[in-house]
Amino acid sequence: MNTPRIRVLHIQETIGSGGVERRRLSLAKYLDSERFELKIVCTQTHGPMADSIRACGVEVLEIGTLRHPLDWKQHRKVQRIIADFQPHIVHGAVFEGVTMAAVNGFIKRVPIVIIEETSDPQNRSWKGHALMRWFARVSDAVVGVSPAAVAYLQEQLGLPSRKVHLLMNGVAVPRPVSEAERWAVRASLGIAPETVVIGSTGRMLLDSHKRFSDLIRAVALLRAQSLPVALLLVGDGPQRAVYTELAADLGVSDSVFFAGYQDDIALYYHAFDVFSLASAYEAFGLVLAEAMLCELPVVATRVGGMVSIVAENETGFLVPPQSVSELAEALKALVVDSALRNRMGAAGKERALAHFTEERYVRDVVTLYEGLLASLTKPIKER
Repeated sequence: MNTPRIRVLHIQETIGSGGVERRRLSLAKYLDSERFELKIVCTQTHGPMADSIRACGVEVLEIGTLRHPLDWKQHRKVQRIIADFQPHIVHGAVFEGVTMAAVNGFIKRVPIVIIEETSDPQNRSWKGHALMRWFARVSDAVVGVSPAAVAYLQEQLGLPSRKVHLLMNGVAVPRPVSEAERWAVRASLGIAPETVVIGSTGRMLLDSHKRFSDLIRAVALLRAQSLPVALLLVGDGPQRAVYTELAADLGVSDSVFFAGYQDDIALYYHAFDVFSLASAYEAFGLVLAEAMLCELPVVATRVGGMVSIVAENETGFLVPPQSVSELAEALKALVVDSALRNRMGAAGKERALAHFTEERYVRDVVTLYEGLLASLTKPIKER
């Protein structure tokens, strides 16, 4: 007798280039297609990520924006998809995806409903917290992507530990990059060979989140000490013009480089000597794990999930958020000491390979799914 495939419906907001959709690509690539059947519902797609998921044989359905939690027109679309697909598991991520998964999984009596806390919800309103608490109540499991997210679920929302599961993120190992490619990228930007390049990546949306302005100010402090340092920012968004103006105001336009959005991010990781993420809040910090896989020492802020990624004083340094002077001092320690950079970079790669690969992430997801399904009183059936 053949074992029926486990049908999993993932629901999220936009599929663009963020961490949630990258983890769904990992599942599309590595989940055993003889054991699992996936389908993804999203509000909209931007960029090539959705096509990459579809290329793995996973259907991606766009239903349009969820305008508010009680947008029943959109909820009915999800209910029709559930009725057609008949999933054994509905797994929602990002607040809109959590909303649609919890509401419609409950209404359609899906055997297992999982919701996922993917953010560091410092700015969530009391209504948002209340809704999340209700969504958790009607769900079978609530995932936190880092110990910080788990702490929010247990301490602020008061969820019982039996319902909360830690599922640390994982990332793809970036492709190998040759020395010739590395130096070609730097030369194309006009970066001198002897310059120590501090790099960072991310969407330039709200500076109150990623705080690229702090990195620019830190580099200005280092340049004032005549250190041979430059900042290379990879990413784009409405704040880019603000950052360009800030660099000019600080007199470091010749030391701050903007590469824009890049599909081949591995090429740019290898063009860096140090990686830094100065976010004011961060649920996890996928780019830190990616940078560590490229043997980069990291300097990050002591917030959210980043404290679980960086082994302080071993793979890099942690500094308080929005403290430009301490950020600059930590960066300086790596700029002036190439042996320290190499040692921390090697330790970081070893740590990332052990804890933060997408293969490990997929194994953990399978364990979660199978454990929850094993708790059902009735066995799953084919359609």
